[in-house]
Amino acid sequence: MGNAELHSIHVHPVKAFRALSPREAVVEPWGLAGDRRWVLIDDGGKVVTQRQQPRLALAAAELLPGGGIRLSAPGREPLTVLVPQSAGTTPLDLFGDKLEAVLADADAHAWCSDYLGTEVRLLYMDDPATRRPVDPDYARPGETVSFADGYPLLVTTLASLDALNSLIAQGDRADEGPLPMNRFRPNVVVAGTTAWAEDGWRRIAIGEVGFRVPKMCGRCIVTTTDQDTAQRGKEPLRTLGRHRRFGSQLVFGQNLVPESRGTVRIGDPVTVLE
Repeated sequence: MGNAELHSIHVHPVKAFRALSPREAVVEPWGLAGDRRWVLIDDGGKVVTQRQQPRLALAAAELLPGGGIRLSAPGREPLTVLVPQSAGTTPLDLFGDKLEAVLADADAHAWCSDYLGTEVRLLYMDDPATRRPVDPDYARPGETVSFADGYPLLVTTLASLDALNSLIAQGDRADEGPLPMNRFRPNVVVAGTTAWAEDGWRRIAIGEVGFRVPKMCGRCIVTTTDQDTAQRGKEPLRTLGRHRRFGSQLVFGQNLVPESRGTVRIGDPVTVLE
């Protein structure tokens, strides 16, 4: 693969909020440290994401020492939310996965509800080592994941984004491109590959940390949401449907499961092990 390297790192403290882009991140068994440990649910206990609420793209959460977060969003005063100390948990439904998490304080629920104009509650995953197993069809025993869609990390490549944008430019919605990588909400972005090289990866190393590549990432309507305006279009799903359909899924990127702990840093070499 030549001189492939880690181009950028993205951590999403609250699922569906905008990403932080640190220069390095600790890799834990269930994902990058601080990634998607917080989530919103509706009054029925179902997780709320940009699928239902595109305006979440404009909300941000800064990570604080100890795992707390500082919420900010257009038109709102920032709010500091500490890790809840309650021993009790609340059930929630994440795309059919039934799990438990701990409720944040009431002022956090009110802040998020006021911003979205609908009743939501903010929850924290207190024990990612036990709360949610990875899909057993693709997991090894004991593998767990945070509130990410299904797997601990998502990797994308700059070369594949360039190739996708070339295809969008040739289509009937060319005015919607080129798209930035944040449409795909990855955790790690790799430079220096060929387009779609990641389709063939089974195991990779980023610096000192090894990862298993269990399956491709099927994409949803969130990718059509401009992460800077919260407006929706047709791309990239229209073009992925024409050029990147694998079975029933429209694919961009690969899911990753860590095989070890460690720290990844921008500029780390990326090596294909299998």
